[in-house]
Amino acid sequence: MLIGNVGKDPEIRYVDAGLCMATIRLATSTPGYTLENGTQVPERTEWHTVLLWRRLAEIAERYVHKGDKLFIEGELRYRNYTDKRGVTHYVTEVWGSNMEMLTPKSASAAPQGQAPTQTSAAPKGTGAEEECPF
Repeated sequence: MLIGNVGKDPEIRYVDAGLCMATIRLATSTPGYTLENGTQVPERTEWHTVLLWRRLAEIAERYVHKGDKLFIEGELRYRNYTDKRGVTHYVTEVWGSNMEMLTPKSASAAPQGQAPTQTSAAPKGTGAEEECPF
């Protein structure tokens, strides 16, 4: 299980007769803290490659964007490959089986660079603040 922020828009590919696959880069962070002896331990960010298949990939294609917060459930998969120079690379991926979008719709729908607008129950200047008995 991972909760993190999407680093860039999902990469979508259609393979084998239209099977949808999404690759998402997800950042998870552990907050920094101070030890009893005063040593500062900095915040640590880890990057994960998440693969989603079929319907989850189609949902990610439509609704997941850079900066969104996601909850991902899945399993770790390990693979290796040898590049053209003969160097073996080892890869760890999360194969997602469940995804929940934690970013509110209004925040993910807002144009980039703008903060989502907040609404309040009583408009300012109506005097509703003074009428409240507590």
